[in-house]
Amino acid sequence: MIAVLKSGMVASLQGIITPSASRPFKGGPMHSKLSAMWHSKRGRQWREYLTAYLMLAPSVILIFTFGIFPVLFAVYVSLHRWRIRMGKFVGLAHYVRAVESLGFLLFFAVALGMFFAAWRAWRAVMTHARENEESPWLWGVPGVVLGVGGLLWMRYGVILLPVVLEIPNKAIGVKRSQALFRKLLWEAFIEPHVLAAMGVAAGVTLVGLLLWWALYRRQSSARHSTYILQWSTGVFFFLTGVITAGFTYHQLQLTIQKAIEEGEPPTIATHVVLITIGVILFYAAWRLWQSAVDSASDKGFAFKGLAALFLLVAGWIFVAELPPVIEAGDPDLWRGLVVTVYYALGTVPFQLGIALVLSYLLFQNIRGREFFRVLYFMPYITPTVASAAVFRLLFIGHPSGLVNRFLRLFGIKPLKWLWEPRGVFSLIADGLGVHIPSWAAGPSLALVVIIIYSIWTYVGYDTVIYLAGLGNIPNEINEAAEIDGASRWQIFRHITLPLLSPTTYFLSLIAIIGTFKAFNHIYVMRETEALKTVNTFSVVIFDTFFTDTRYGYASAMAFVLFAIILSLTYINNKVQGSRVFYQ
Repeated sequence: MIAVLKSGMVASLQGIITPSASRPFKGGPMHSKLSAMWHSKRGRQWREYLTAYLMLAPSVILIFTFGIFPVLFAVYVSLHRWRIRMGKFVGLAHYVRAVESLGFLLFFAVALGMFFAAWRAWRAVMTHARENEESPWLWGVPGVVLGVGGLLWMRYGVILLPVVLEIPNKAIGVKRSQALFRKLLWEAFIEPHVLAAMGVAAGVTLVGLLLWWALYRRQSSARHSTYILQWSTGVFFFLTGVITAGFTYHQLQLTIQKAIEEGEPPTIATHVVLITIGVILFYAAWRLWQSAVDSASDKGFAFKGLAALFLLVAGWIFVAELPPVIEAGDPDLWRGLVVTVYYALGTVPFQLGIALVLSYLLFQNIRGREFFRVLYFMPYITPTVASAAVFRLLFIGHPSGLVNRFLRLFGIKPLKWLWEPRGVFSLIADGLGVHIPSWAAGPSLALVVIIIYSIWTYVGYDTVIYLAGLGNIPNEINEAAEIDGASRWQIFRHITLPLLSPTTYFLSLIAIIGTFKAFNHIYVMRETEALKTVNTFSVVIFDTFFTDTRYGYASAMAFVLFAIILSLTYINNKVQGSRVFYQ
C-alpha cells in the first residue's frame, strides 16, 4: 500500500515538473517564449553551461572556504592589533617590525603580481581574438563592469567582516544562546552601511549581467564566456593591484613621517629603492644569461655573459643594504628562517638521493623486494607524534640515553643530542682543536637529529614514488642501450635519470614546501636546552600565536612564510621546470 502511494506521488510530481504531451501546461505568451528559448539550440548551450557550473560549484566553494579565504583573512588580521579580539588598524606595522623595509617590498611585489596577472588575462583575450579573427572589444564592456562588480563584492566583505567580528563584544554580559547569535548575525548583515555596500555590488553585477545578455543576443559568439571572463579577471586584478600599490605607498609615507617625528633618519625609503633596484638587476642578469646560453656565436655568448656578470655584481652592490635591514627586523623571525634553510638543505638532497638509490635497487629482480618496499614505507604511515616521541627518547641528551649507551660501546663520549644548541661544525672543529667563526657553526646537533628523523620518515614515500616512475620507463629503451654496449652506469646516467626528471621535480617541489611547513615532529622533539636552535619558521609562528597571543603579528609572519614558499615554488618551477624531460 505504501509502495503504491509512493509511486503515485512520484508520478504526480513528475507530471507537475515535466508536463507530458497529452496534458500540456497552459501558460501565457511569456511562458511559450521562454519554453521555446529553453528548448532551442542556444537554450541547450545554456543548460550545458548551467550544469557544468553547478557541478563545479561544490569544489569552488571548498577551495574558497579552506584555501583562499584563510589566506585573505590572515592578511586582514595582520593589518590589525589583534589579541583574542580585533584591535585597532595598524597597517603594515607588523610587517615593518618583522622584516623592516622588506615588508613594503613584499606588498609592492604583490601589486606587481596583480598587474602581471591582469596583463596575462588581457593578452589571452587578444590571442584568442587573433586566432579566431574576431573583435573582442565589445565583450570588454560587460567584462569591465563585472570586474568592477567583483571588486565591489570584495569591498562588501571587507565592510561586513569587522561588523561580524564585533558580535562577541556585543554578547558580553548577555546570556549566550544560538538565538542570540542568530539575532546579532542578522543585525550585522542589515547594518545600513553593510546593506549599502551590498546594494552597490549587486547593482553593478546586475548591470554587467544585463549587458552580457544584451550583447549576447545581438552578437553571438562561441567564445563570449571566455572573453568576458578574461576581461573581468584582468580588470579585477588590475584594480586590486592599483589599490595594493596605493595602500603600500601610503603606509610607506606614514612610516617615514613617523621616523622623522621621532628624530630618526628615514632610511626605510632608501632601503626599499636600493633593494628593489638590486632585485631588478638580478632578474635582468638572469634573463641576459639565458639569452647568452642560446647565442649562436661565441662573441655573442662572451658579450652577453660579461654583461650578465656586470649586472649581477651591480645587483649585489645594491642588495648589500639587506644586512642592516635584517638586523633591524625581528631576531626570532630571522633565526627561524635560518633554521628552516638549514633544515631544508639537510633534508631534501639526502632524502631524494637515498630514495633514488633504494628505488633503483628495489626495482631489480631480487628476493624479498616486496617486503623491503613495505618496510621502507612503514615510517611514513606511522603516526608522527608517536615516532617523534620514540626518537626523542632515543636521542635524549642524558648519558643513560640509548644512543649514548650504544656509542659508549665504541669508546665515544656521550653527546647532548637534542639538548645541544651548538653547531655541528663547531663541535667537529672543537674535537679537532680548530677554531671556526660563529657564522660557520652550521645547524645545531639538535637540529641534525630532527633532520635524521625527517629523512628516515620520508625516504620510504619518495622511494615508492620513484618506483612508480621507474615502472613507467619502457624496458625496450634499456634493452636497446645494452645492445649498443652501454654499461649499467651509463644507462642509469643517460637514460634513467633524464626519464625520472618529472618524478624528481615533483618530489623536490613537495619536499621543499614540506620543510618550510614542517611543525609536528619538530614541536614534539624540541627541548628547552636547545635554546631555540630547532625552532623553524612555522614553530616561531606557533609560539607567537598561541604562547604570546599576538594574533596580528603571527598572521603577518605567516603571510611572509606564504610569500617565501610561493617564491621558492616559482623559482623551482623556472629552474627545474625547463630541465624536465617527458617521454
